[in-house]
Amino acid sequence: MNDISVRRLQDRAEISDVQLGYARGTDSHDWELFRSCFTDEVEVDFSEGFGQPVVRLSADDWVTETAPRMESFEATQHMITNLVITFDSDDRATCVAYVRASHHLPNNTGDSDQIVYGYYTNRFERTSNGWRIAKIKLTALWMTGNFGIFQTALAPGSSFS
Repeated sequence: MNDISVRRLQDRAEISDVQLGYARGTDSHDWELFRSCFTDEVEVDFSEGFGQPVVRLSADDWVTETAPRMESFEATQHMITNLVITFDSDDRATCVAYVRASHHLPNNTGDSDQIVYGYYTNRFERTSNGWRIAKIKLTALWMTGNFGIFQTALAPGSSFS
């Protein structure tokens, strides 16, 4: 195996670790790990399935917006599989990966669970700290359960016992 092949294998392993670290950081509320997955500025595209506009913001602001939502659920589990990594150059890559994102919150409005099925198409850039996500795009193909728990989770003064 030549040096270029070895480097590509190392790059794939690191990109995979970052992609999976994103899920692990989210579910464990390890916001330092979550933040370490991103370049200093990140483009976030959750428009498909959630209707949110595409935004470009600092990774610190992305963490600040994400943490309270995920912490308001009793539990979440983001399973990321079937990673396909392609290289646009030595320092840019795209990772397409399936996701099943489960959100659990007992409540008095219906089902306690909501699940998003889809895939991420994330653009990675090599930085001085290694590979990082510069653009995260979630394509939600379908959802099951109580979508209202997202609103319930952030309602002021909510109690979920």
